[in-house]
Amino acid sequence: MDVERVRQAYGAVADLYIELFGSVGQSHPDDLAFIARHLSNRPGKVLDLGCGPGHLTGYLSSLGADVTGIDVVPEFVAHATATHPTVDFRLGAMAKLDVADGSVAGILAWYSLIHLPPQDLDGVLAEFRRAMVSGGTLVVGFFDGDEVGAFDHKVTTAYRWPPDAFSRRLRRAGFTEVERLRRPGDDTQRPQAAIAAQLPA
Repeated sequence: MDVERVRQAYGAVADLYIELFGSVGQSHPDDLAFIARHLSNRPGKVLDLGCGPGHLTGYLSSLGADVTGIDVVPEFVAHATATHPTVDFRLGAMAKLDVADGSVAGILAWYSLIHLPPQDLDGVLAEFRRAMVSGGTLVVGFFDGDEVGAFDHKVTTAYRWPPDAFSRRLRRAGFTEVERLRRPGDDTQRPQAAIAAQLPA
């Protein structure tokens, strides 16, 4: 993934993005329940990677998670820090996490892997595995599609995935799917999916 391209693209529309998506109230209740079910009760550190405006980081923190939000976009990190002053937010890229091996209990990657070209996904998932404790949980949200393919996302090129294909990539990286959520598209949104997966204990 061209991190600088993504950083510039989101930085250019940061205020609008925050207005449209920057609060928990703008998230689907099923998504919030799915995230909470798998990450709110994790003992140990949770990372919200590609945290954007920080609303889901704040949500997990409000549920008692020891969570840190990480994003490549300075405008998002600044907004998140100001909006959730008791939560830790940092600039950083998910392809090279500044954490020790086996130190993270949970990872949320909510629509933050969508800009990765398919050939780059395995490397990022391997980095997640490196960082995660045995028995740790990964929750990913992504755009659903009949085949893996690029589309013109409003900010910058993104990719849709059939959930089965994404699950196979997770399995290749050592994760085991434990739950799946799918929601069909409508007049305003593309079809969406989420997978929760664990590293074997």
